[in-house]
Amino acid sequence: MSAVWASLRQTLLAVLLDRYAIVVMVGAVILYSFFYPAAYRHQVAGNLPILVVDQDHSATSRELLRRLDALRVARVVGQPASVDSARRQLEAGDAEGIVLIPANLERDILRGHPAKLVLLGNGAYLGRASWVLGSVADALGSFGREAAVTQAAFMGVPQAPPVTLVQRPLYNTQEGYGSAIVPGVAELIVHQTLLMGIGVLLGGRRLALGRRLRFDLPTLAGMALGFGLIGLFGLFYYAGFTAWVQDYPRGGNPVGQLFGGTLFIAATVAFGLFVGSFFRTRERAFQYIIATSIPLFFLANLSWPTVMTPPPLVWLSQLLPTTSGINLMVRLTQMDASLADVSHELVTLGVLLLLYGSLAVWRLHSQKGDGGD
Repeated sequence: MSAVWASLRQTLLAVLLDRYAIVVMVGAVILYSFFYPAAYRHQVAGNLPILVVDQDHSATSRELLRRLDALRVARVVGQPASVDSARRQLEAGDAEGIVLIPANLERDILRGHPAKLVLLGNGAYLGRASWVLGSVADALGSFGREAAVTQAAFMGVPQAPPVTLVQRPLYNTQEGYGSAIVPGVAELIVHQTLLMGIGVLLGGRRLALGRRLRFDLPTLAGMALGFGLIGLFGLFYYAGFTAWVQDYPRGGNPVGQLFGGTLFIAATVAFGLFVGSFFRTRERAFQYIIATSIPLFFLANLSWPTVMTPPPLVWLSQLLPTTSGINLMVRLTQMDASLADVSHELVTLGVLLLLYGSLAVWRLHSQKGDGGD
């Protein structure tokens, strides 16, 4: 047991004294916690310009204009005299949408005739267009329901709308891209920086010795424990402090996060020791991370549905700790999932821990000699 603790201390000391390892395993984790989410600080589009073509010039159209201008997602930047003029401004990039208030809008409402409003959007940027069109459409729909009440009252049948729809998002409360993507990417960052650090240390040591690395089992256990502690720091730093500072969904199932996160990091360390055993130089670790980061995220099927992924890739993804680890942590952190809800991911990570742990022991302990890789 003393040999394990001695190896643990040596591993932590090696990380602290190796500038490359400390930068990628600790520095990069902290840097990315501020740098990466900054791109999604404004998670939803806001204050986007729209144009209003008012052909009615009535009290009703002015009230509608006031409501549109009060929307958080949009601001009225102009009132062109014609649709053609508004279209030219839209094509020039001066606005994201056009609302056309046709002539006789108020008269049609009061007479009981169907009134129409026209909404046009710029589809060049699908995210902004959908958000503007959806938000403005909701405002127009609300205005239309109130207009129906006014119309009914004028015709002698005053009554409120029978149903009012109230929408509340369950998990992604801000309905933002950042809340959907950043928590999953955080797990990938922890996984990749941990693998990079392990590869840097193993590759650097192998280059210095000029031979295949071999360790006894207590040394390997201490190394794995040291790398695991660093990985857990990064994982819970993102799930706790970073999520709180950046105001992302958090909390969820803390006991499940502790258990599932520990299993995820353990599988990652085992995977990293196995993969790192092939690195002859520390630079190989950086090349591996650059080549695999984006494929790993898409194979996790967090942003790309599993049903749209070819079955062979789905099967292959189960061999990667990131697939189960990312989905596991997102569900436990954001969705308050129970351990039973993520039992498949837990079992998969347990199997991967045994698989890559055995392969790491085979590569770094059991097989003797300096045979080529």
